Amino acid sequence: MTTRVEAAPTTQLRPSRAPAGDADVRVTPAVLSAPSVQTAPATAPAVPGTARDGARLLRNGHVLTLSSLLTATLGAGFWMVATSWYSTASVGRSYAAISAVSLLSGFGQLNLADVLVRFVPAAGRHTRRLVLRCYAASALFSTLLAGLFLLLVPVLAPGLDYLRSPLGAACFIAATCGYSIFVLQDGVLTGLRRAGWVLGENALFAAVKTGLLLAFGIWALSAGVLLSWAGALAVAMAMTNYYLFRHAVPRHQRAGAGAPAPHRLLRYAAADYLGALFRLSAYNVVPLIVLNRYGPVGNAYFSLAWVVGYSLFLAAYNMGSSMIVEAARCPERLEENARRILRHSGLLMAAAAVLIVCCAPWVLALFGPEYSAHGTTLLRLLSLAALPNLLLGIAIDVARARRTLGWAVGLQAVLCVLVLGLTAWLLPVFGIAGVGVAWLLAECLLAVPLLLTLNRWLPRRPPPPGRSTP
Repeated sequence: MTTRVEAAPTTQLRPSRAPAGDADVRVTPAVLSAPSVQTAPATAPAVPGTARDGARLLRNGHVLTLSSLLTATLGAGFWMVATSWYSTASVGRSYAAISAVSLLSGFGQLNLADVLVRFVPAAGRHTRRLVLRCYAASALFSTLLAGLFLLLVPVLAPGLDYLRSPLGAACFIAATCGYSIFVLQDGVLTGLRRAGWVLGENALFAAVKTGLLLAFGIWALSAGVLLSWAGALAVAMAMTNYYLFRHAVPRHQRAGAGAPAPHRLLRYAAADYLGALFRLSAYNVVPLIVLNRYGPVGNAYFSLAWVVGYSLFLAAYNMGSSMIVEAARCPERLEENARRILRHSGLLMAAAAVLIVCCAPWVLALFGPEYSAHGTTLLRLLSLAALPNLLLGIAIDVARARRTLGWAVGLQAVLCVLVLGLTAWLLPVFGIAGVGVAWLLAECLLAVPLLLTLNRWLPRRPPPPGRSTP
């Protein structure tokens, strides 16, 4: 069901939005002018907040992207430590286990992180209740899925049979449940325009898990990689939720009394969740396919190249999240903001992709010469695939902001089918580099038609009366 939100008339009170990270949002009266009264000088901008809103869109997107890049960099350091303290086979098994955690928590969180990004800005005094209900639903469903997966490990992923030990099983279930809440926290912080806290939270998580990895390596624990990951989740969750429920959420609740209609939220969540299932499968089933075909050593070579290349995919996702937050507050500027992100992020990501393509052998050599020898081609292909992924990601997020979720689900379903089908076909031909070929082909097959029809699904709209475009 599509719901249209009209812009506030200029004769009503208009919110003057504070910069990202400020405590609250103040409401100031709009300036009214009678026909017989001389207005402001012609050189004054029509709406002073317009340029500021555009700057906030990019700034919040950049902070979220910086968070992902910092997490990826510190995560690369984490895996460098892992390759130094643990065997290659252990690294491959551990990465496959963490991929399974990511996949199951993605299913278990019911895509409520994206729902929170979309609805927290308008939840007002109902924000705490909305967040806690999302936490409870996600935690329960993630725990059930993790337990079911452990029962089916001999059939689904025999290489992860070590997770069926008492310690491994407890750690796996806790990590799956915790990671679901961890992702939901990012959704809450993004919806509250607290992108700086997303950066801090992810930096804390990366730093703590690296420290714990060293400690568990000294104690020679075979499950040290997964244990350190789960322990870092617990620390990051405790600190972030203290900030959310003691400071950020109460301030947001005092700023407004609105709330999303429950039936609209549930319909949106259900349809958006279906699309998320396809997206999560495309990202997280591939490592299990590689593990089953090439074993833990081959999966280790794949996983480190994927960790580096995936950082560019996250950049596109984060810019889209910033756009959805602004669309919830100012829907009439959706098309303008989407085009701004495409122009701005396209140039930055193209430069980053060229840099990674040129430096790929040296980047992977940091993990060891064998990782560079086996993963360079894969990393280069993934970096190139990130460029068409930006266009595809914006198209999906525009559809989500408009609540035309059938289109968003369809795009993600086609991407999933193409990626998994091409991966299964190309792995025997090109080895692990076949994953990169599959991603590049799948992204291009979707992005080229979107580019050719850009003016149809993303038309250039004139600014509303009384607004000026920066």
